[in-house]
Amino acid sequence: MNIGILTSGGDCPGLNAVIRGVVRKGIRAYGASFTGVRDGWRGLLEDDVHPLHVTDVRGLSGRGGTILGTSRTHPYSGGGPARMREVMERRGIDALVAIGGEGTLAGAARLAGEGINIVGVPKTIDNDLDGTDYTFGFDTAAAIATEAIDRLRTTAESHHRCMVVEVMGRHVGWIALHSGMAGGAHAILIPEFPQSYEQICAWVTSAADRGRAPIVVVAEGFTVAGEDDTPVADRGLDKHGRARLGGIGEMLAPVIEERTGIETRATTLGHLQRGGSPTAYDRVLSTRLGMAAADAALTGEYGKMVSLRGTRIELVELSAATEGLKKVPLERWEEAQILLG
Repeated sequence: MNIGILTSGGDCPGLNAVIRGVVRKGIRAYGASFTGVRDGWRGLLEDDVHPLHVTDVRGLSGRGGTILGTSRTHPYSGGGPARMREVMERRGIDALVAIGGEGTLAGAARLAGEGINIVGVPKTIDNDLDGTDYTFGFDTAAAIATEAIDRLRTTAESHHRCMVVEVMGRHVGWIALHSGMAGGAHAILIPEFPQSYEQICAWVTSAADRGRAPIVVVAEGFTVAGEDDTPVADRGLDKHGRARLGGIGEMLAPVIEERTGIETRATTLGHLQRGGSPTAYDRVLSTRLGMAAADAALTGEYGKMVSLRGTRIELVELSAATEGLKKVPLERWEEAQILLG
């Protein structure tokens, strides 16, 4: 049996570890063969594929990025399912393992409904996919953001400044919540629970009054309560019409400075959170998800996504896993609020 593997959407620490897990498990346990699909759905639509051997995945568990390349090509462009079937038949590909986030797996669910043999692996630093407790890449992104907060704190303390740190996450606040709690932030601002300028400045002033250099961690999709509820997207839209979020930190900093009288600077971490080596946790999770995906593909469990439930890897329906965003729940926000100010 021959299994195609593709990585689609944004890059993410741990992608290579998944590929390694799929290939090693599939060859060692099942004697399967594998085909690498270059640049996500584009490679399948344009017949840009190549064989994947054990030697191709050596030493990949700690390597960032993806050896297969990635893109945001829509699976229903360039011929869609009919073209995919044609390429799969020509190349002898019996099933696909699609590694991606919300958009990739929504496309995979739709393709599965049209009869293409496919298994999904959840990937996103945003941790916003339903159907799994955590996605690989999230732990690395949160760790990078936490280290940045630690570093910014020392310069903030030296100059008695307030620092606003903008992190990724699109329309959910998991990275901001975890890095903010881990880094001891005095204000954590997430899309799920908009806050007013008055509340933000009250947290900042409370920290400054205790002799601290205030740290504000804000998710890129955050909006200020009572203001425009459209997230800041200074860079406009990408070629697929999706907003390029970012800029809320630069917008908040001068307002905080004006209202509190505390010199305030903003830092946007951006793609730093997506690059580099995955953490040990993400390496293990990625490898386990990859091995489970190999099992599912080679035993005919199509239309499913491998998922982390507690400490167990389970299978869930792709359609159910992509129905909505996994947002920060109220109890997690209430838990964090005790630490603010």
